[in-house]
Amino acid sequence: MFASLPLTALRAFESASRLLSFKAAAEELSVTPTAVSHQIRSLENWLGVPLFERLPRQVRLTECGERLFRSLHGALLEVAQSVDTLRPQRSGTNLTISTTAAFAALWLVPRLGRFYARHPNISLRLDTHCEVIDLHQDASVDLVVRYSLDDYPNLYGLCLFDESFGVYGSPEQVTLAASRVPTLISVRWHNSKLYAHGWEAWCAQSGETWLTEQPAVREYDEEHYALQAAIAGQGLVLASNILVSESVASGLLLPYRGDIQVDGAGYSALCVPGRERHPPVRAFFAWLQEEARLSGLLPRSQPAAAPTGERIPL
Repeated sequence: MFASLPLTALRAFESASRLLSFKAAAEELSVTPTAVSHQIRSLENWLGVPLFERLPRQVRLTECGERLFRSLHGALLEVAQSVDTLRPQRSGTNLTISTTAAFAALWLVPRLGRFYARHPNISLRLDTHCEVIDLHQDASVDLVVRYSLDDYPNLYGLCLFDESFGVYGSPEQVTLAASRVPTLISVRWHNSKLYAHGWEAWCAQSGETWLTEQPAVREYDEEHYALQAAIAGQGLVLASNILVSESVASGLLLPYRGDIQVDGAGYSALCVPGRERHPPVRAFFAWLQEEARLSGLLPRSQPAAAPTGERIPL
């Protein structure tokens, strides 16, 4: 059934497609760049279609190349994972999660103890760089937790919860805000359509006239810095109900007029289709779903393929 498949050429193609470099693929496969080029050329001849555009200093997948890569990468990944589960004397399993520093610090890390207690043999590594990762190109990352209004139809995903923004402060600041204009604490984000006008939207809904009274404004590059400033009593912060949940539960922050909320987007966990069947990934998905349910912050909808993107703070 599979006797005619050029497996060596397909493996060379997958590596070159993922790395977008014949040289890098050659290093990964421990062969010469000429050998990789020959294998890919023979695969193109066998298929009868070009798979790469050869540019002066780079290569780029054609439409046919993209289609083949998405199918082939998932298939080889599943085979590799199946083989890995059969290996004896496996002392543990690594799992790499990509998300933002704010989500990791304010929501994920405080809960990870429960994951480790349930899965002591899984070693988890967090990647909190701001760059958006292409999971089809970077096989070193198992899954991502992202936030946006965008759709990613080529990824398998689990919608975790929807977000809204409210105003929070220390008990003293919440009390004082009823009688005077507070200092406003805000966050600067790159490419965000959600936060830039957050204070304006919240004040419009609440009827507060703070913005017309030229309040002092403190801006931070990261949400966890803004929350720490609010906890320290430096003013009121416009914050995500998800990222502020631990501080509210511990009594460090209180909502100010908690009935006034500005809609945000949603958080989802995403991976390359097929990778969700890998035991550590499956375990993490199940744990995330349970934690989301326990938090009470359920999504308004539960799509089969997670529609989401990524929040990138400034």
